[in-house]
Amino acid sequence: MKTASSASPAKQLDRFLAEYTPAIVRQTRAALAKMRKLLPAGTVEMVYDNYNALVIGFGATDRASEAVCSLAIFPEWVTLCFMWGKKLPDPKKLLNGGGNQVRHVRLADGVTLDDAPVKELIAQAVKRSATPFDATGRRTMIIKSVSPKRRPRRKPASG
Repeated sequence: MKTASSASPAKQLDRFLAEYTPAIVRQTRAALAKMRKLLPAGTVEMVYDNYNALVIGFGATDRASEAVCSLAIFPEWVTLCFMWGKKLPDPKKLLNGGGNQVRHVRLADGVTLDDAPVKELIAQAVKRSATPFDATGRRTMIIKSVSPKRRPRRKPASG
């Protein structure tokens, strides 16, 4: 379901993030800032407030099928996903997942976007994009969809 809001995409993203714990919000904002430095200037950021997670996809166009990677924000962690990760060279064996194409790296336990092997995975994903990224373009953010039903964005309190 597409969203029709008069708020800017950045303000809408802020509202989506406000439902998470402060720690996850900090981790997400830090990861998004680093992704913006690692990806070409003309990257399109596609935001999906899905049932299971908030997802920010990164691609050369606004077509979801052309996204090369994404940040998936869950109540307890942030994951970097590679849409065509099965085909990426992964000499450090960082990528997890067993599906036909998507692989991911959980950004925790010492794995960060500052790690050279993670940066190389991102660079390879961009290089292998079906549509070339515009290194001189302007970054844009688009709210692609908002699910009417969603799982809680915070871990339930223990008790």
